Amino acid sequence: MYILQKRIEEEGKVLNDDVLKVDMFINHQIDVALLNELGLEYKRRFEGYEITKILTIEASGIAVACITAQYFSVPVVFAKKHESRNMDSSVYQSEVYSFTKEKIYNIRVSKEFILPNDKILIIDDFLANGRAILGLMDIIEQAGASLTGVGVVIEKGFQEGGNKLREAGVKLESLAIIDSMKNGNLKFR
Repeated sequence: MYILQKRIEEEGKVLNDDVLKVDMFINHQIDVALLNELGLEYKRRFEGYEITKILTIEASGIAVACITAQYFSVPVVFAKKHESRNMDSSVYQSEVYSFTKEKIYNIRVSKEFILPNDKILIIDDFLANGRAILGLMDIIEQAGASLTGVGVVIEKGFQEGGNKLREAGVKLESLAIIDSMKNGNLKFR
């Protein structure tokens, strides 16, 4: 997606060979017009697929998931990383390692929000090693629901997550794939 790639090149900050900061337009300050274009692109790429819910993980995936959901006319469910007193104790839970935070989280989704007949599209902002997506897939499996596909805004193609998902037969749609960030230089696929 040219518009996304251009924004990454112009405003993204390569912090090292593994970390790209896009907080000017995706996951801290949000460019709603750009996210609207991303949502339309997911609608185009998943046209004709049955989708009853969009699933993401807090916090950075929520904005793009919400914008995308309006085009499918379905609700967004997000997995919570932190326990709260007002969350039902009847939850699906999976363990996820965060590449960015270098921390393990137990993600949770209330059982009332994912049902066995759901056809779920996972949307997230980044795909690196795939741990967040695998954790969300685990929750879908626990619920007896079906995975329709996965959409990610930016895939780090030099890390293993995308290949793992494709090898597992997952329909993965990445809007920008970065093959290298060596020495601060971005190389797109």
